Amino acid sequence: MRVGAILAVGVAIGLMATPALAAGECRDQDTERQITGCTRDIDSGALHGKSLAEAYMFRGRGWSRKADFDHALADFSEALRLDPTFAAAMNDRATVWYRKGQFDRAIEDFEVAVRLNPRDGAIRCNLGTALRDKGEFDGAIIAYTDAVRIDSRVTSCVGNRGEVWRLKGDLDRALADQNEAIRTNPKLALAYVQRGDTLRYKGDLAQALTDYEHALQLEAEFVPALTGRGLTYEKMGDLVHARVEFQRALASQHRLAKVDVHRKAQETAAAQLAAIDSGAPLPVIPNAPARAASANAIPTPTVAMPTSTARSHQGRRIALVIGNAAYRNVTALPNPERDAEVVAATLRAIGFEAVTLVHDATHQVLVDALRKFADEVETADWAFVYYAGHGIEVNGVNYLIPVDAKIAVDRDVEFEAVRLDQIMTSVESAKKLKLILLDACRNNPFVSQMRRTAAPEAVAAGTTGVGTTSTRSIGRGLGEVNVSGATLVVYAAKHGQVALDGEGGNSPFAVAIVQRLATPGVEITKLFRLVRDDVMEATAGRQEPFTYGSLPGREDFFFVQR
Repeated sequence: MRVGAILAVGVAIGLMATPALAAGECRDQDTERQITGCTRDIDSGALHGKSLAEAYMFRGRGWSRKADFDHALADFSEALRLDPTFAAAMNDRATVWYRKGQFDRAIEDFEVAVRLNPRDGAIRCNLGTALRDKGEFDGAIIAYTDAVRIDSRVTSCVGNRGEVWRLKGDLDRALADQNEAIRTNPKLALAYVQRGDTLRYKGDLAQALTDYEHALQLEAEFVPALTGRGLTYEKMGDLVHARVEFQRALASQHRLAKVDVHRKAQETAAAQLAAIDSGAPLPVIPNAPARAASANAIPTPTVAMPTSTARSHQGRRIALVIGNAAYRNVTALPNPERDAEVVAATLRAIGFEAVTLVHDATHQVLVDALRKFADEVETADWAFVYYAGHGIEVNGVNYLIPVDAKIAVDRDVEFEAVRLDQIMTSVESAKKLKLILLDACRNNPFVSQMRRTAAPEAVAAGTTGVGTTSTRSIGRGLGEVNVSGATLVVYAAKHGQVALDGEGGNSPFAVAIVQRLATPGVEITKLFRLVRDDVMEATAGRQEPFTYGSLPGREDFFFVQR
């Protein structure tokens, strides 16, 4: 359960000092009255200069509260056109970019806002959060540290910094910051939840329960605390108390129940209840080490090859499983071969009729496998693809990397790699359900050797002269994907994160899949929620799987039915 992101929005909107505008309704806390009042003031023609810029800013805040980001961005930009030194409007525009997931633009605006108002710690705290969520952890720690040094009021930044230490794999330093955050603001329920989560990851379960209870004393029905208690009892093997806490989380009427962090906690509670009701054994998840020994790997249990076979009543199900480990021109990967083998065995055990297993696919082998699979999918109800190996994003396009790829220049990727679109095309003929699982969000292995060239749009516009920065963008791993129809694309790690290797022979993502796939009677979207939560638990939140797409409500899908 990830709880830090909500602080960024709260800080950005709640602590940022802004000038007072004379017109009362334009500063109204009621969203519609604020938008209407600001519009009337803007249209009156009576406001000029700074006052007019303020009116646009306040109206932008109204649009932002409605999550109408396009109107909000337009108003904040107009406020900045009228007054380029308006730090509050710059901060607010950055916050909207952050909420849209456009972290580069958010960081750029936050940095400008810092320069405009260097004594405002809240802006630096927001900058830290944007850097954190982009994965630039060292920069985030610097920003949070500067924020607290400059402005003692932004105590939440200390807790946020603790979250970054946790994401870096240093749970002891995370706890030190979380202890300090609670000492300076002992009435913040979320701070106790953050520390409770860290303690649970380490295996200090009794102390974790105490922290969640403190949070509930401060905020009755606080959903992250209830779900955290449920996960802790589950880790203790006490499924009776775990069930009670998950049920309380789902029944909560907390005032923030629809806020993202509470909604995600309720989704976790619902999935965990379904798993408990299935009667399946609990997954094996080792405690996270106090300090990670590796930036790229974590301890994982050894998973056994399943042997039992389950029947399916949901049509013909087929799968293509690919494990690329023995790369010839970049560092080989330790897990994909074993990951592919155990996932393929699991699919066979739960009743998939045909499972094709491919190891160390060259470009030609990968293309041929996809072409053959696409032909077979035409007679299938379910089509399932699992890929473990390297994957990268270049200029907004996702690619899977064959083992023989040579990528010296960014444009080589078009000839040496396979577009993710080809994977999606291979499954599109399935009659009922298309599933693609990608354990491929690792660091771009070619980035240090890949020469960057001008982006196609820059060439077309004639903007590739000396000093231009219009080069092709190169992501750390796979980027976001658009999905339509009855299709789910599940990434081992969300955009911007690095998928970790496992020290026990399999990646944490593969371990979670194998331990959860045979859970009877759990609908697929809940099952992938369980996979997400297991990986989060195993990695102390350093890796969060992410699912793109949604399924139609006409039919529920199960890997194993009761």
